[in-house]
Amino acid sequence: MYPHDHELNETQFRVAIFGSARTTHNDPAYTLAYRLAGMIGKAGMDLVTGGGPGLMDAASRGYRQAKQNDRQHSIGLNIRLPREQSDAAHLDIKTEFDHFSDRLDHFIVLSNAFVVCPGGIGTLLELFYTWQLAQVRHIFSKPIIFLGEYWAGLLNWVQGSILKAHLIDSDDLDLVYLASSCEEAFEIIQQSYEAYTRGDAAFCRKYHQYKLKISSSIRGHKT
Repeated sequence: MYPHDHELNETQFRVAIFGSARTTHNDPAYTLAYRLAGMIGKAGMDLVTGGGPGLMDAASRGYRQAKQNDRQHSIGLNIRLPREQSDAAHLDIKTEFDHFSDRLDHFIVLSNAFVVCPGGIGTLLELFYTWQLAQVRHIFSKPIIFLGEYWAGLLNWVQGSILKAHLIDSDDLDLVYLASSCEEAFEIIQQSYEAYTRGDAAFCRKYHQYKLKISSSIRGHKT
């Protein structure tokens, strides 16, 4: 049984926000996470975060101020660590895990879309675990959204090194999106929600407005 699943509506659409526990209030990324979570709350969706400080706290705060009713939930999946383990504020449901693997699986099961805010090794772990499961079709129709220009260098490396070396398929990049603003990220989330309500299992490969731009010379290569 997943945490508090007796309280959660199985049909509720949920958005996970990944991001650094070290980000402070005066960082522009904090404002991005806060604003996007507010949009998610206002739209009546649930929020899932790592339940800790930094950008997780920004998201839970923004969501709490904007959510529309008590049937919505801000869900925090915290991890027991020797540091950076304090809870975020304003969580409706929270639970703690001893192992990252168990925590990651809860993120995947609970969430319908994933937003990756600036972060370090922990955020990269969440990102690549989610991306791999989408690559091998263990999850379907769950977009992975990079928020902000922070990720441009990583994506350039993926395209210019891993893809160019034929170690991934160009179709694997159809599973991820690049949004430069909260508005762009939320547009993708909203499109995903509408596809979700229609039961469209091919959403990730159909919505092209924010797809990564790949040169034709690279895109032609297959694994």
